[in-house]
Amino acid sequence: MNEKLQPAYGAYGTAGSAVADRNRVLRNTYWLLALSMVPTVLGAWLGVATGFSFFAANPFIGFMVFMGVAFGFFFAIDKYKNSSIGVALLLGFTFFMGLMLSRLIGAVLGNYTNGSQLIMMAFGGTGLVFFGMATLASSIKRDVSGLGKWMMVGVIGLIVASVANIWLQLPALMLTVSVLAIVIFSALMLYDLKRVIDGGETNYVTATLAIYLDVYNVFVNLLSLLGIFGGDSDN
Repeated sequence: MNEKLQPAYGAYGTAGSAVADRNRVLRNTYWLLALSMVPTVLGAWLGVATGFSFFAANPFIGFMVFMGVAFGFFFAIDKYKNSSIGVALLLGFTFFMGLMLSRLIGAVLGNYTNGSQLIMMAFGGTGLVFFGMATLASSIKRDVSGLGKWMMVGVIGLIVASVANIWLQLPALMLTVSVLAIVIFSALMLYDLKRVIDGGETNYVTATLAIYLDVYNVFVNLLSLLGIFGGDSDN
């Protein structure tokens, strides 16, 4: 009888180990995501304090340099994702993203009397989106793996539209891009969280990177919309 029970017990032990591994990756991802907010805030503060400007005179060159630096970080983080170097690189990347965020933060604080309130509203709204997507990812049983391909097509479309608007300067296009970006990156947040929960992503460093980018883009575009529709101008 013991011999008959052994395979079932072994399967149960394997399943239990897999669940424990997924929970560990998810827990470490949440902790590292929270930690990544520290260098982001520091980078944004430093950028605002020093008037950091990333090729403001030529937005297209600035965009291309930014993409080059970002993808360099992506490559290095993926290469060292299984060591502490990967964690350090991720935190360095979030500091860089904080610097890049400082121009928007500075514009909101400088142009609107309620700038600090708008930033807090964007932060709170982003937190609500994250909480909602995390709750949904942990509760739904449906496979959302097919969502990733469609969302990446959407991201490419957003990049193309954003680059085109450097020359076009169309307010309507900018608004459309911001609204769609919030929708697309919220969906990607659900997708990336679901992958960790289901065991599709087993490395917490790369998991944190993906979710961080989702959160960052939701915040940036939400703040842009709040500035347009809710900003009280000094003038």
